Amino acid sequence: MLFHAYQPWSLLTGFACPFKYQLGIFMQPLGYLYKRVAVRPDWLKAGQVEDIYALSGCISEDFADYVNYWRHNGYWLFNSPEVMESLARENSISLDGLKLFYYEAFEEEFDDTIDQWVSYEPEASFETEIIEPVERHLEGFDVTNFTVHTSPECSPLSCNSLAENLRTNKHCLFNTFDEAKSAIEEGKFENAGEPGPYRIIAVYTVTRPNTQFDTDAARGST
Repeated sequence: MLFHAYQPWSLLTGFACPFKYQLGIFMQPLGYLYKRVAVRPDWLKAGQVEDIYALSGCISEDFADYVNYWRHNGYWLFNSPEVMESLARENSISLDGLKLFYYEAFEEEFDDTIDQWVSYEPEASFETEIIEPVERHLEGFDVTNFTVHTSPECSPLSCNSLAENLRTNKHCLFNTFDEAKSAIEEGKFENAGEPGPYRIIAVYTVTRPNTQFDTDAARGST
């Protein structure tokens, strides 16, 4: 498993570089997901937010109910964009208008029952061999709960409107890792209505200029 050290300035430059020797904060690759990005819903009274880049599919929906296809990895995401694109072609799922995300996570999750950071591992029965992108743009940091340690559940910044009282960027994400970690440790998520454990997620967008998905094939047209 490869680990990346998060650079505090990387949100300004748009990239996170794997310079492990600078900080002891290690982010482990989780995988990819195509999502349909939603604009901020009217009920989320957070004027700074324009759209939702959360890992959770509660507002910005995943490209499909993909768990039923059993092609995901041990973090319940995808090892490469090609796996999703193949799945979409085989099942006539259109990827038109969807954005490709890549995710990393802090190597520990916060167990709110004991108020401690603890380690976690991918599900061993699924292959987890993530092909990391050559280029990716860091958009910010989400906090997502994983009560059953399978697929991502809720992102309280957006799902539970915590962005109304916590500082976020226009994508409803924390700007820095430290902001996300401090909010968790200070109990900001305790009354969100979503139990832990919580994981800090680095959210990246990925552009695939050399890949043209066949939307006609996805729709099953001839």
